[in-house]
Amino acid sequence: MSAALPTSSREWHLVARPHGWPKAEDFALREAAVAAPAEGRILVRNKYFSVDPYMRGRMNDVKSYTPPFKLDHPMDGGAVGEVIASNAEGFAVGDHVLHGLGWREIADLPAKHAVKVDPDIAPLSAYLGVLGMPGLTAYAGLFEVASFKEGDAVFVSGAAGAVGSQVGQLAKLKGASRVIGSAGSDEKVKLLTEEYGFDAAFNYKNGPVRDQLKAAAPDGIDVYFDNVGGEHLEAAISSFNLHGRATICGMIAQYNSTEPTPGPSNMALIIGKRLRLQGMLVGDHAHLQDQFVQEVAGWLASGELKFQETKVEGIEKGYDAFVGLLRGENTGKMIVSLV
Repeated sequence: MSAALPTSSREWHLVARPHGWPKAEDFALREAAVAAPAEGRILVRNKYFSVDPYMRGRMNDVKSYTPPFKLDHPMDGGAVGEVIASNAEGFAVGDHVLHGLGWREIADLPAKHAVKVDPDIAPLSAYLGVLGMPGLTAYAGLFEVASFKEGDAVFVSGAAGAVGSQVGQLAKLKGASRVIGSAGSDEKVKLLTEEYGFDAAFNYKNGPVRDQLKAAAPDGIDVYFDNVGGEHLEAAISSFNLHGRATICGMIAQYNSTEPTPGPSNMALIIGKRLRLQGMLVGDHAHLQDQFVQEVAGWLASGELKFQETKVEGIEKGYDAFVGLLRGENTGKMIVSLV
């Protein structure tokens, strides 16, 4: 046990269910008491926590693949930090761990729900992005769900985000014939082609996605990694070659819609082209974790895989970081830094 533990911690609570875009009054930053950990538990001072698009769905009180956030309780999500007290075998003060109790300064959790991480392999924040859940999403979604094979032409929407930027680079590393990305600003488009090695990229705000994709992929696409939905999915269906495969990972275009969003108008093409569109949740692919970390850590060490993070400083900025993410203000992984 460690001496002189803090007596309180701040944590973000959801206090109202957002209707449409989340508002500041839907959230509250509150004080919580901190006590020494009980048997089998550890106390972690969070250094970074993650904000992710899927959290918007958890703010709605609807039945889904993951339970909604409870009102007037701390929200949760990926976090990485340092053990400051341990009452569990195998964990010592000073260890760095990845766990699921973000949105707070200090986390009290069962040790079995924490995974030790090595700050010498990669910066700690990388375990929330390129080596974390978004990275595994990209890896599993491309290789397992979309059945990527060498020579495939790949289109990625939301390509400058934490998942999309990794999908495009992984496809290039594994021999894609062409990788195309879409993003929401000219700066991000430049980043995709100059930093991440995409063959082509376009700003979806500059014209119809279907026309821009056709120009960027004149020979069609074989794989589409969907983080956006809506117009992007319709464009991909139009550009698919025979036996194209889509990984449906996210639909950020409609997360804050208050009215039903129209679906693609060209779904009949799925039949003639014999397309496969498959939804994915990263939790189904935990068996790839060790292989993923080993392979991606190697590419990081060699410099073949690049990543960017957008860090927002201070727990007070948790809400701002989350809404900024939904508006596309991040490049790469959006992270709240508490250090």
